Amino acid sequence: MEVAILGATGLVGQTFVRLLEGHPCFEIKHLVASKRSKGKRFSEVATWEVSEEIGEMKIESLEEFNEKVDLIFSALPSSIAREVEEKFAKRVPVFSNASSHRYEEDVPILIPEVNGEHLGLVEAQRDNRDWEGFILTNPNCSTAILAISLKALSKFGIQRVNVVTMQAISGAGFSGLSAMQIFNNVIPYIEKEEWKIENESRKILGKFENNKITPASFEISAITTRVPVLHGHTEAVFVELEEDPTVEELKKSFESFDPLRSLKLPSYAKPLLYREIPQPKLHRDLGRGMTVTFGRMEKIGEGKFKYITLGHNLIRGAAGGSILNAELAYVYEIL
Repeated sequence: MEVAILGATGLVGQTFVRLLEGHPCFEIKHLVASKRSKGKRFSEVATWEVSEEIGEMKIESLEEFNEKVDLIFSALPSSIAREVEEKFAKRVPVFSNASSHRYEEDVPILIPEVNGEHLGLVEAQRDNRDWEGFILTNPNCSTAILAISLKALSKFGIQRVNVVTMQAISGAGFSGLSAMQIFNNVIPYIEKEEWKIENESRKILGKFENNKITPASFEISAITTRVPVLHGHTEAVFVELEEDPTVEELKKSFESFDPLRSLKLPSYAKPLLYREIPQPKLHRDLGRGMTVTFGRMEKIGEGKFKYITLGHNLIRGAAGGSILNAELAYVYEIL
């Protein structure tokens, strides 16, 4: 299938390019960005070495792009994503990293291992909007990492979640933070991020029936921070469960969580791996960046536990997650 990447020169856009090069299902045909990049070879803007074929591709202007493709991956900033993505979704599937459409009733926030059944909402969206295509979003990068771990323990019944994130610099994009702002520092606030984690987690772990999603009812509170780490978001999670499993039972639930193994999706990796002391520098690239690591699991009361989890924010939390969404849609013949 022929694909276009919107916002191809940004951090997430370039990650899309790297992950899609040589993909067995999707072929990059168009790299699209703002008009200031129009006509440049991709090799002129790429921050890593790319193949000659991809490097020689000319960047097309978002304002002028109107080529026919089979699907679109969007790494556009939320400030412009809504209008642009809706324009293309009228005729082609759009897999979006932006937050612009995540909270609309007929738009799924998809993590295939967690809520693949929410893909069924796509048909309702097409009917509601009279579109040939659709918009399918992946979550905020920190939500993606958290929700996978919560799904693994959800069989014990989730009552309450508290989470503190330690988010990498790359999550802010190329222009997000200066070196002097983050050097020797922790920034204990990221605008709108806490609201996203709280609301997206409940929607993702909600129930899909009668063509709508009923959000999960557990309480959740988040504090988000930016730390001087290049890639990889780390999260300290505190959960209160309805049941009272042992640490070993909870750990086993995490380690055995592998719901899509039989589908053999190209980007799929075992979702959760245990490490005694998870660290982004050591563990963010496990499973080609798609595996979420967990550890430091302790029982702190009846049905109450704490643990550390981490994942690669640009891969599992962004481009890789979106590609996995498209692979699932491809296998289920929704594209």
